[in-house]
Amino acid sequence: MPKADIENQIRRLRFEHGEMTQQALADVVGCTRQTIILLEQGRYSPSLALALRIARTFGTTVDDVFQLAD
Repeated sequence: MPKADIENQIRRLRFEHGEMTQQALADVVGCTRQTIILLEQGRYSPSLALALRIARTFGTTVDDVFQLAD
């Protein structure tokens, strides 16, 4: 099965939520700033737990944050 490409709205959501920094998001969800950078660049697919924590931080659903690329 080929690797799924996952797009995300993390950067947009950070700016819509008071211009949250990558470090601030990382601190809230319990990962490193480097992980947030890789997520935003589409170079890393999050675990389900991390995806849920990110969505919860922004008060939205996982589907609103992450989408499968066509």
